[in-house]
Amino acid sequence: MQYGRDDETWDQLVEEGTLYLEDLARDTGLTSYSALNAELVHRTGCRPFDFEQAADRAAVGYLLGRIVERNYSRTGLMLSALVRYIDANEAGPGFSQLAQQMNLLDKNASRSDKHDFWIGQVTQLHVQYGSASAS
Repeated sequence: MQYGRDDETWDQLVEEGTLYLEDLARDTGLTSYSALNAELVHRTGCRPFDFEQAADRAAVGYLLGRIVERNYSRTGLMLSALVRYIDANEAGPGFSQLAQQMNLLDKNASRSDKHDFWIGQVTQLHVQYGSASAS
């Protein structure tokens, strides 16, 4: 049981979250944390994450980490790059932290380096998934 949700629920959230983000990648889209939350509620019927609660914000980070873990070995890319703040053109800090933990981004990366890495991941996801759907 993680963040008040059982393993079956997490598996369902990871599965549907992965499918949603892959669809976005094919459509060269991005999403926000709020839109991801709403889509997961729609697809799974699970209770929404409450972003007013620190534990639920952490839970979304946990979910995105599991999605990356599931997808990275197949694509070499961080699918969570497609999730950004609603009114900003950047990923959340958890994205850079995970990239650093995975040794994809230098531990001392500047804000600019982090932004460039994020943009590179988004671009590569759009290319990889877009070309896969074109074939």
